[in-house]
Amino acid sequence: MHRVWILFDPRRALTTLFVFLLILALVIHFILLSTSRFNWLDGPNADRYGGPSQVQQMTPMPSTKTP
Repeated sequence: MHRVWILFDPRRALTTLFVFLLILALVIHFILLSTSRFNWLDGPNADRYGGPSQVQQMTPMPSTKTP
């Protein structure tokens, strides 16, 4: 393994690797944000229903009396 580092400069190789992984992570996150299923900012299925889901009507829970 040490002979590989003789062929390549370690600082340049690791910097290139980290930049590549950062760009790959950003691309994956932006792809996920562009889908309606995996968009964690707008919530699930925001495109289908015209925005974040809201409760239309709230009914009170039935009261239970303890004996």
